[in-house]
Amino acid sequence: MLLAVLLSLLIGITLGLLGGGGSILTVPILVYALHVAPKEAIATSLLVVGVTSFVAMIQHARRGSVSWRVGLVFGVAGMAGAYLGGWMARFIPSPLLLMLFALIMFATAWAMLRNGHKAERPRNPGDCLDCIPLGEVVLHGLVVGAVTGLVGAGGGFLVVPALTLLGGLPMHLAIGTSLLVIAMKSAAGFVGYLTHVSVDYRLASVVAGSAVAGSFLGSWLAHRIHARHLRKGFAWFVILMACYILYRERHTIGPALVDLWNHLEAAWMELRQWMAVR
Repeated sequence: MLLAVLLSLLIGITLGLLGGGGSILTVPILVYALHVAPKEAIATSLLVVGVTSFVAMIQHARRGSVSWRVGLVFGVAGMAGAYLGGWMARFIPSPLLLMLFALIMFATAWAMLRNGHKAERPRNPGDCLDCIPLGEVVLHGLVVGAVTGLVGAGGGFLVVPALTLLGGLPMHLAIGTSLLVIAMKSAAGFVGYLTHVSVDYRLASVVAGSAVAGSFLGSWLAHRIHARHLRKGFAWFVILMACYILYRERHTIGPALVDLWNHLEAAWMELRQWMAVR
């Protein structure tokens, strides 16, 4: 339990400081350090990240760092996109999904580092949905949600850049708003997992309580670090996580590509037979 408390503090600090990264840390901690079964770990992670994100979001909201209108629209669209992405994931081998996730993380980090030296001139300085076309917000939410549902994690890594680089929100406002979006998606995912997975609520409460405590420190630090430094730190953190994923999956990518090719070949043969009958 002491190990759970210490590692969970890191989860909360990451969420409060960066507005993301919770699921990337929570699942490995539960599986490899606390020896929780993978599916139960994912369900517990959704509960922990959802609760911690909600508490951290309240802390940001008290400082006026949450765009409620953009966040709610983005969150609802993201939930719909996540469902579609999760449905599509059945056709792609897991190692390739993780590789895709790592490549997306590299692209995200590159975009944030590329824009990190520029002066921050947001198009949407506050809680103003009219500052961005509604269709643009919904489209970004659907795309980010679909990618998140496809790879199974990384909500904050994709939501924060979308809100800053595409949605026009300042970095600190994007972090608070991303916590709202993550809490919404985590709640929906947790309810879905409860239909076929049981959760150790004692362990979940310890992890969530410690993560919430860490989120207070992360939120406090987020408002005392310059936006440019915060952006660069976020980007390098994403790069480190992407490198770790590629390292862990280095032996499975080849067989997964062969498996995907066999599935595509079988699907093509079925399509040709169907066309011949028609």
